Amino acid sequence: MRLKIKKYGNTEQKIFDMAKTIADELGYDIWDIQYVKEGAEWYLRVFIDKEDGIDIDDCEAMTRPLNDKLDELDPIKEGYIFEVGSAGLERELVREEHFEACMGMDVRAHLFMAVNGSKDVIGTLAAYDKESVTIKTGEEETKLSLSDITYIRLYVEFDFN
Repeated sequence: MRLKIKKYGNTEQKIFDMAKTIADELGYDIWDIQYVKEGAEWYLRVFIDKEDGIDIDDCEAMTRPLNDKLDELDPIKEGYIFEVGSAGLERELVREEHFEACMGMDVRAHLFMAVNGSKDVIGTLAAYDKESVTIKTGEEETKLSLSDITYIRLYVEFDFN
């Protein structure tokens, strides 16, 4: 699958609008909303974030009022599994706002075809437009077409020593 900049569908936009009010009150940001079918089940996933990170208590604090609002307004007619979670350290960049917010941060772009012998380009997100990203690796900049990218995620190098 080629990288596409995500725009919310009607259901996701309704959920985003409901969730944003609650998230703002709790001091969270909405990173993403996913309403997807996996096998026979539908899943509604709300990914939240805040400056010092998300923990299980934050997920619970967001789940309770949003679940009540979902029950009250019933915007989704079919049955679904509802989850609230952290966007994660190595979160995927899928919306324009993500690229703007992560400018200057380390990312990993996974490619369909190898460039310079690798399918991964790891470096600093230096530029973004609707058709490409530029990743700075050392002194070099690599401009990649979004159509050549499978996904882009924030990159965190863990030191286990």
